[in-house]
Amino acid sequence: MPSVVDDIDPGRVPRHIGCVMDGNGRWARQRGLARTEGHAAGEEAMLDAIDGALEAGVSWLSMYAFSTENWRRPADEVRYLMQFNEGILKRHQDDLHAKGVRIRFAGRRDWRVPRRLLKNMDYAVALTEGNRRMTLTICFNYGGRAEIVDAVRRIVEEGVPPSKVDERAIRSRLYYPDMPDPDLVVRTSGEHRISNFLLWELAYSELVFTDVLWPDFRREHLWEAIREFQRRNRRYGGVESR
Repeated sequence: MPSVVDDIDPGRVPRHIGCVMDGNGRWARQRGLARTEGHAAGEEAMLDAIDGALEAGVSWLSMYAFSTENWRRPADEVRYLMQFNEGILKRHQDDLHAKGVRIRFAGRRDWRVPRRLLKNMDYAVALTEGNRRMTLTICFNYGGRAEIVDAVRRIVEEGVPPSKVDERAIRSRLYYPDMPDPDLVVRTSGEHRISNFLLWELAYSELVFTDVLWPDFRREHLWEAIREFQRRNRRYGGVESR
């Protein structure tokens, strides 16, 4: 039986897809549930999207799990998210490893992130370091502005002269200089904004917005975003030749 992804051109699959996983709270509110129930429901969506990316042949997938701004949320929700993300790692890192997924984390490792969570993050990174089928970057305690600020701080600390500060100098000091820029960024829940996600890297990314709330997102929605990507003409500031 033909695969659902047969109508996707394998030669034009985005090398790197970014996902802004939004709408957990609204999903829960619509059902009269606590916001934390929305986050719990989002776990299945995350895993199905990862499997869908693997099936489509995506090499890099970045998922926005917790932003530098999310610390402003109610304390009980933040505590839940810390424990929840730790639980996701424990439940799924072995399966992801078996599927050839390399796990990485992008973001600040500051005092607000529990040591136990950092330890589990480090274990998942070490466990999967040799995998190359797909690189899954989980953006945790991440902000696009913070990443650029951290890169500039390194430039200053290293005493780089002003004449040597260019795009390459900044790029080489981002959290993962080897990570290709996203070809496609998908945001769920009907919002049409970037929300401080990979600001440097998505300068020429194609953006796809869907009304689907994250807990309802499945691989078919990811594939439809890829189809939309393949329908677009990427010119990178140039013009079409006639």
